[in-house]
Amino acid sequence: MSDAPAPQSPAPQSPAAQSPTARTPAAPPAPVLRMESVRKTFGGSVVLRDVGLEVAPHTVTALIGASGSGKSTLLRCANLLEDIDDGAIWLDGEEITDPRVDQDAVRRRIGVVFQAYNLFPHMTVLENITLAPRRVHGDSRAQAEKHARELLERLGLAGRADEYPDRLSGGQQQRVAIVRALAVRPRLLLLDEITAALDPELVGEVLNVVRDLKADGMTMVLATHEMGFAREVADQVCFLDAGVVLERGTPEQLFGDPQQERTRRFLRRIVEAGRL
Repeated sequence: MSDAPAPQSPAPQSPAAQSPTARTPAAPPAPVLRMESVRKTFGGSVVLRDVGLEVAPHTVTALIGASGSGKSTLLRCANLLEDIDDGAIWLDGEEITDPRVDQDAVRRRIGVVFQAYNLFPHMTVLENITLAPRRVHGDSRAQAEKHARELLERLGLAGRADEYPDRLSGGQQQRVAIVRALAVRPRLLLLDEITAALDPELVGEVLNVVRDLKADGMTMVLATHEMGFAREVADQVCFLDAGVVLERGTPEQLFGDPQQERTRRFLRRIVEAGRL
C-alpha cells in the first residue's frame, strides 16, 4: 500500500475569484461642485438655509422654484460672488470657501452667464470674448482670438466677431455671453435664467446651445423657469422653496412623482399656465 498523502481538496473560492470577469464596482466620480449646509442672509432675511448640493462631472443640474426662492443666490455663492454665512463649498475636492483660497483663481475655473448679457458696449464681440483669456489666463492675442473664433463659429456667430453688441439681437448677445464664459475653458458652467430677458422667439436658439454643451459633456448648473427644458436636459432637478432645497431627483422622479406637497402645488401652477 502506498504511503503517499491523500490529495487535498482545493480551498473554496469566492464568487469574485471564480469569475474571471468579476470586477469590484467602480467608485462614483467625485463631484465637481459640492455645497454643504450653506447659509446666506441679506440683512435680517435668510435667503439660503442649510443648502446641500452635489453636481457630478458631465451632468446638468436644474434649479427650479418660484422667484425669490434662492436659485440665483445659490449660483452666486457657488462662484464666490457672494460670501456665505455658514457651511462650506468645494470645487473638485478643494474647499473654496476656505479664507486662505485665492478666490480669483477659483473664479477662473467657473464660467457664469447671467440673464443680463453684461457685454461691454464699447468693445466688439471678439474683444469681449478675448478680454478674460488674455488678462486672466495670460493667453496671447493670437491664442485668444483663435479660440474665440472657433467658439463663435460653433455657436453660429462666425460673422459677428467684429460687430458691437448693440448690432446684435438679444439671442445673439446671450450666445456671445455664453461664448465669453466658455472662452476661459471652465470646469463648471453656471447659467442664471439665461432666457428670462429674451423674446419668446429667441429662447429656442439659446436653449439649443445648452443642449449642444450637454452633448459635449459640459458640467452645468442652471436656474430656469423653462420647466419643459429642465425636464428634457437635466440629470438632476432641485426644487427650491424659501431658501431650502425641498426636493431633488431625476426629472422623471421630480416632475412625474413629486413627494412634497409644496412641490406638487408649484408644478400644478406650472401645468395650468401651460409651461410644462
